[in-house]
Amino acid sequence: MDMIGVGEILIDFIPGSEPFSYIRKAGGAPMNATVAVARNGLEAGFYGKVGNDDFGTFLLETLKENNVKPLSPAPTREAVTTMAIVTLYEDGERTFTFVRKPGADMMLSPEDIKEEDIENTRLVHGGSLTLSGGPVTDATVKVLRVAHEKGKLVSFDVNYRDFIWDGDEKAAMEKVRGILPYVDLLKVSDEEVGLFGGPEKIPELMKEYGISAVIETLGADGAQCFFQDTCFKVPGRKAKAVDATGAGDAFWGGFLSSILIQGVNSSSDLSQEKLTNAMNYGNVAGWFTVQKKGAIEALPTRQEIEEQL
Repeated sequence: MDMIGVGEILIDFIPGSEPFSYIRKAGGAPMNATVAVARNGLEAGFYGKVGNDDFGTFLLETLKENNVKPLSPAPTREAVTTMAIVTLYEDGERTFTFVRKPGADMMLSPEDIKEEDIENTRLVHGGSLTLSGGPVTDATVKVLRVAHEKGKLVSFDVNYRDFIWDGDEKAAMEKVRGILPYVDLLKVSDEEVGLFGGPEKIPELMKEYGISAVIETLGADGAQCFFQDTCFKVPGRKAKAVDATGAGDAFWGGFLSSILIQGVNSSSDLSQEKLTNAMNYGNVAGWFTVQKKGAIEALPTRQEIEEQL
């Protein structure tokens, strides 16, 4: 496989085209990014055990419909789903209302992870580490750690929502810092970079944990990348390419797709040119997704992105 994703699975309900109608979509940053990579014609797999019910069936079908290989054991009945009711506003802002109920969630344990899967992939992407906690967090950490030990490229998406959900910002940050030594590519928003002390602290963070590049998404202003001893930016599209529902995941899925398409297999293959190409690719992917209100069907294909570049 080109990429393995691991992290929380949830279900988003976002406004549909008719009044009081909603689109049900599989969600969670790692899953969406993995699906985005698969839609770019790359081979992708996902670790996430789901409930043995209609929600779990829906999530598994979503993976298979998008050519993502489920890598998890059989579904379990002892699961809880996170459902996110997303309200979108005309100015592009959004709010989330979370509901927890019996259903489908990622209930992985470290024992579910097969090292041969990690051995046979190029890149591992994780995220939503703090949201679920317990064995799920342990399983995510194991995937990232083993990938790092095997010399694979490792990507991680910090999510500010995780800190809100946990209710203990300090404890959540400790969990995140616990996996940073395994990470090559770190995605943060402008809000999230503040949790690390602001942009001026990022070079220090990279040096401390051995992170190769930190990409900060800046909404309509595009994105900037901290790499080696430089920081460079790419402009955003007219739409809020990394601000609307699903667009941040689409950005990172597009970014990782471009990294893989360009033949990057380890941190030593990274360059400013390849990172810039990937950021521009991600901006187009995010822009596409905003136009369709973030439904997973809006994640673009490689052809659609390259036609806009």
